[in-house]
Amino acid sequence: MVKIVVVGGGWAGCAAALAAAKCGADVVLLERTDLLLGTGLVGGIFRNNGRYTAAEEAIAMGGGDMFVAMDANARHKDIKFPGHNHASLYDVTTMEPLIRKVLQNYGIVIKTKARVVDIIKYGKKVQGVILDNGEITTGDAFVDTTGSAGPMGNCLRYGNGCAMCILRCPSFGPRISLTALAEIKEIMGQKMDGTYGAMSGSCKINKDSLGEELRVKLEKEGVAVLPIPENIQRKSSLGKKACSQYALPEYAANLILLDTGHAKLMTSYFPLDDLRTIPGLESARYEDPYAGGIGNSMRYLGIAPSNNSLQVLGMDNLFCAGEKSLILVGHTEAVVTGLLCGHNAVRYCLDMQYLELPRTIACGDFIMFVHECMNQDEGLKLRYTFAGAAYFERMKNLSLYSTSRAEISARVAEAGLTDIYNTCLI
Repeated sequence: MVKIVVVGGGWAGCAAALAAAKCGADVVLLERTDLLLGTGLVGGIFRNNGRYTAAEEAIAMGGGDMFVAMDANARHKDIKFPGHNHASLYDVTTMEPLIRKVLQNYGIVIKTKARVVDIIKYGKKVQGVILDNGEITTGDAFVDTTGSAGPMGNCLRYGNGCAMCILRCPSFGPRISLTALAEIKEIMGQKMDGTYGAMSGSCKINKDSLGEELRVKLEKEGVAVLPIPENIQRKSSLGKKACSQYALPEYAANLILLDTGHAKLMTSYFPLDDLRTIPGLESARYEDPYAGGIGNSMRYLGIAPSNNSLQVLGMDNLFCAGEKSLILVGHTEAVVTGLLCGHNAVRYCLDMQYLELPRTIACGDFIMFVHECMNQDEGLKLRYTFAGAAYFERMKNLSLYSTSRAEISARVAEAGLTDIYNTCLI
């Protein structure tokens, strides 16, 4: 029997585990905290702009379980906010148990509070991972979805210090990368000024701490736009954000709130004293990060070099997805890469040709394009997403952006990929 070990239980890791299980493998998913989904615990945005296309491609390819779960758990659908159309917002407070159940239904063994501290390696192969309690988990192939944020020292060195974010390093220990443990040199993303990393692009306010009128509006419409007095606008912070699709003038002049169960504030952080001068936010309290008035988590500090099959370069049986694989932003992007790498991890074990998604579909073009950009110095200063910035413009220019399910399904069928992720390989 083929055994796949996935390390990191964010959206990418969950998708990788799902894809491997659908291929017929035994799958173990290791997560260092007590919850799955990682930054997806405070995210919530999907199907906005080109993410609609990518989600429908994944569904047509047979990897739609995650998106079906998001759709079923959406608080709002087809909403519009600056720079974004037809967005859906899932409920971050109830999403994790739903995804956990999806994975368990496929027989995936989920181990939480399972922090990897070392690996057993022979040549170019990982043979096992060692947990902080000394337990060893062996496998035939491994998937690194440990992300690119943390440990706490990086938030201090490249950011404003530990802001006690959803990654909870102080409680569960810092992130450790399989790729780094395999002695593969990782890539560091940059900000536009050339300094390393980027700050998480949003923070969360406890919705009960909002003024009643604002809270009612937010829950009814899904979005609220609040003008920021000019004397407290922070235009210079836009270039520091991981979510470059929100680095628009509207986000400097306004506070944009989205209803994801919490009130998702579309800025990395905002000084609490200034925040409370804005009508409706007089009693605002941060939910994530807890120190959301001074900073947020720093990301893109440990990306694995990989090919378009998402195999880590220099290793035979190590694959990667999510922010570990590309300078990408978003849950949709994490799921898309997770599905591919989990599927290819099984193909490795069966000595099969790896799957590369073609450029005739958005998911394939995205992976290839971002890899090409990351080979250029300037490309390391950008973040890539189906939802905005450079890649969404490319999608439109190449006519890859569509909201027609029939058109998207036909494109996937033409590529010969219909239900590819639903195919049992073992």
